[in-house]
Amino acid sequence: METTERTTSNAAGWRPRPVVAGLFGLFLLTGCAGDSPSALNPGGTGATRVAGLWWLLFWISVAVFVEVMALLVWALVFRRGNVRVRHGQPLRFVTIAGAAIPFVILVAVYGVGLRDLAALGAAPARDAPTVEVTGHTWWWEVRYAGASGATANEIHIPVGEPVRVRLRTDDVLHSFWVPQLMPKTDLISGETRETWLQAERAGSYRGQCAEYCGTQHAHMAFLVVAQPRAEFDAWLARLNAAARAPQTDAERRGQQAFVQGTCAGCHSIRGTGAQGKVGPDLSDVGSRWSIGAGAVPNDAGHLGGWIANSQTVKPGNAMPPQPVPAAQLPDLIAYLRSLE
Repeated sequence: METTERTTSNAAGWRPRPVVAGLFGLFLLTGCAGDSPSALNPGGTGATRVAGLWWLLFWISVAVFVEVMALLVWALVFRRGNVRVRHGQPLRFVTIAGAAIPFVILVAVYGVGLRDLAALGAAPARDAPTVEVTGHTWWWEVRYAGASGATANEIHIPVGEPVRVRLRTDDVLHSFWVPQLMPKTDLISGETRETWLQAERAGSYRGQCAEYCGTQHAHMAFLVVAQPRAEFDAWLARLNAAARAPQTDAERRGQQAFVQGTCAGCHSIRGTGAQGKVGPDLSDVGSRWSIGAGAVPNDAGHLGGWIANSQTVKPGNAMPPQPVPAAQLPDLIAYLRSLE
């Protein structure tokens, strides 16, 4: 009986709050993964300015917090007792510490903010490379001024050079954001907006639609690939050329299945009879970083599942299930994966 009462008492006294708080803390820490794009880990000129302003505000906040805590401790510990305060001393302290110093800090921060805002809004030179990006539900169409071809969900830029980006939406509101390179730019229907990108080191920078645009908003990602100028020029030349020709019997059968099937009604592949304009250009689909704008990795298994029924991978997207015969599917996968 005593054991039962003790157990009941312990159960009644147990509170889930510490456990819930701990789990919530762990949940928040999952956002600190090393591969998560962070504006505080800048890789370009624009994001460097944003990060610098953020750190300035952070350290000012830390200094104010430390000062307030020090004054609180001083008031509670060292100012106890009957201490007489001279007339005018509190007013002078409040005027200096509570008004004059904050005013100077705010004016300085405002000036730095205006400087950075002007720098972020400055347009690149006229001869800068120009990329035209169109937001669709839910993927990004990417075209280059003077180039005949297009790609999707992947933007290539030369390292160390500003690149003009012209943005528009084909449907609902979207927002173009590459945290490590540049702040957000909203895409508004009927308008062409402009921003610019400049990466200071080679690498891949993940971007994301930052405006809720429907059920698959989370799967509307893209990749900015910064590469040396020679590599960028070679990539751009491939964008103007015909897609890679089939090299094996399986690839040739796959190309035939693509051109003669339903795929060609929506997609295009340069140099073939497939000239669809509804979906992404697939001329270099084999080299892209993902399938479905970040929905799944770009490998044979996921590609086959996407072709057969993309609604099981990314529900609500515009591509209906495809009636591809099982015997043709491996050849079609082989052909699409060869397109680099």
